[in-house]
Amino acid sequence: MRTLLITGPGGSGRTTVAAATALTAARDGTRTLLLGADRTDTLGAVLGTPTGAAPAEAAANLTAWRPDANAAFRDDLTAFQERAASVLDLLGASRLDAEEVTPLPGAGELALLRALRDAALSERFDLLVVDLPPAPQALGLLALPEELRRYLRRLLPPERQAARALRPVLGRLAGVPMPAEWLYETAARWDVELAAVEAVVADPGTTVRLVAEPGPAGADALAEAALGLAVRGLAVESVVASRVLPEAPADSWLAGPVAQQRKALDEWRETYDVHPAAHLGRDPRGADDLAALALPGVNPATTPAEWPVTDRLTEDGVLVWHIPLPGAVRDELDLVRRGEELVITAGPFRRIVPLPSVLRRCTVDGAALRDGTLRIRFTPDASLWPRQR
Repeated sequence: MRTLLITGPGGSGRTTVAAATALTAARDGTRTLLLGADRTDTLGAVLGTPTGAAPAEAAANLTAWRPDANAAFRDDLTAFQERAASVLDLLGASRLDAEEVTPLPGAGELALLRALRDAALSERFDLLVVDLPPAPQALGLLALPEELRRYLRRLLPPERQAARALRPVLGRLAGVPMPAEWLYETAARWDVELAAVEAVVADPGTTVRLVAEPGPAGADALAEAALGLAVRGLAVESVVASRVLPEAPADSWLAGPVAQQRKALDEWRETYDVHPAAHLGRDPRGADDLAALALPGVNPATTPAEWPVTDRLTEDGVLVWHIPLPGAVRDELDLVRRGEELVITAGPFRRIVPLPSVLRRCTVDGAALRDGTLRIRFTPDASLWPRQR
């Protein structure tokens, strides 16, 4: 199954683009699921048919779904209280009833990630189109599975579960209680669930369609979003230029805005596959308006983002790790080696990635940023590298 993630600056029309893209794919005969993230039914307003907590048919070959974050959060909290019953009773805690639970910040994002996982595992669809939140929030959302898994592995290493029989003894020796069985089981279950979501995001069939209104503000937002996606290793499938104005006479007040849009479009086309979506003179509503935008379905020829390692041992005695970072600025780039991980900071974005196995036995020899690609040189560590005979 292909997954197309759609995001852009707030107010750029990303929900409209997501609906139009999904409708185009469905009309081409692709079994499509359109997944929305908003708590209000903006998706239903655009489609012309209500969407909600249960997947529903919005058109032939098109199913729309807007997960209920409130219900998901209540279910999670209820299940947690049941598993931690013995600990809560020991502490004299008063349990919360489902009716008094209101979702905390972040509950909507977690509900969307779970729905993304469930949709990918269902095997009912050929294409999943996801209407993500605005770009800054979307980038944080896409980073969440990987980051949470890393925290879990550091705080509750799976290998410690092998010492279950020794925990009472270790607890007495250390003078502090050891983590209970249910805690490790909960961590293991979370790790499995997060791994499934992470696999969907990292899948080569997952790409991103960015939406922005052509102009200075849109250009800045597009460049920042593209850099953030590159740090996450996600490929930009295409860019939709929203609300593109028609040509106007030179003496019209529209001439200035039109010229500004055309300049931005020309610059974007040098880097991206750009699809203009015409300004209809109104907010698009219903299938006819969405069809009038003439947006394509998913591009089957999109190249996934790759971070290859090239072998230059014979020529220069180094291995080179190539990391595409379009739009990165040298002065805003930072690298830190932490054991078998590399901390990458590019502008406002930061990611901790494991080193490829071949580079773990090497030391960093330098790095250079050229033509939007970061090239990190590694020299084999003589004490760890296999000796040549």
